[in-house]
Amino acid sequence: MMAKRPDAQVAVGIVERRGRVLICRRPRGVHLAGYWEFPGGKRHPGETWPACLRRELLEEVGLSLRLVQPFETIRHRYPDRRVLLRVFRCTPAPGAARALQVAAVRWVAPNRLSRFKFPPADGALVARLSGCSRRERVL
Repeated sequence: MMAKRPDAQVAVGIVERRGRVLICRRPRGVHLAGYWEFPGGKRHPGETWPACLRRELLEEVGLSLRLVQPFETIRHRYPDRRVLLRVFRCTPAPGAARALQVAAVRWVAPNRLSRFKFPPADGALVARLSGCSRRERVL
């Protein structure tokens, strides 16, 4: 457990549709540019975690969420910062994901997630989701 308050509080969505999970590529000019990640973003002061996630998904990929359920909490320390990730399982409303504030979006079978380069903070989550067989649903 971290002794100090994290530098960033981030809401993260495991968005699943038809047995695939949505991932986004981080754009140039940001921390860990070029890495793939699950959609989400930094929480504003006073903002609830689900409200943060809904806002970030609309801004980044143009998707609304029908269902947002708590999944797990991850604390990670990078050499230059500490992050707190609140991960949610999500069901999107109808519509296409678009790369609005990210470099790219992709729907990926859970057992293929390990083929993508994710930030270290996502390592255990990717391993957990990648362990699902093709017939298992992530959620």
